[in-house]
Amino acid sequence: MRLALALVHYPVLDRSGETVTTAITNLDLHDMARSARTYGAERLFVVHPVAAQRALAERIKEHWVIGSGKRRIPDRAVALDVLSVVPSLDDVYSALSGAGRRGVEVWTTAAASRGLPVTSYAATRARLAQASDPVVILFGTGWGLAPEVIADADVRVEPIRAEASTGYNHLSVRAACAITLDRLLGDRNAG
Repeated sequence: MRLALALVHYPVLDRSGETVTTAITNLDLHDMARSARTYGAERLFVVHPVAAQRALAERIKEHWVIGSGKRRIPDRAVALDVLSVVPSLDDVYSALSGAGRRGVEVWTTAAASRGLPVTSYAATRARLAQASDPVVILFGTGWGLAPEVIADADVRVEPIRAEASTGYNHLSVRAACAITLDRLLGDRNAG
């Protein structure tokens, strides 16, 4: 199994449903890289079309992987070493497969199904175990991935739902990433 994650900043939605580009946040990079490393994802791609935002992500990575951050907290270097910063989803697909999009299995996540069919975590675990092509799980920032990204997915992973129905469902992307990875790759026998 070859698994990668992508933190997508474009194309994503704002609260009005318009397609926008969101800003990179330091916490997302740190926490998602730590989750990726913990659960064995090969790479965490940060997808952003704006060069200045990509440069910011690269500076953060450099600080922790080769700079003074590495000397102070070496474990953070191990985590952030999985980070790759790219301008587009096409760059993600090319990095994972010489065949581009058709050589990669693309999975999306969302807080709601938006009326599209979704795949349960049990079925996605089984599919991941059998995958021959690299799998990339896309996580959207803002108010989620744009409809065309979700429509293009090979798998739409079911939304995360708490057992207690509070009526509130707005996890941070880094929390959703950790929960998703644990449901897909965590020890199912842990008590």
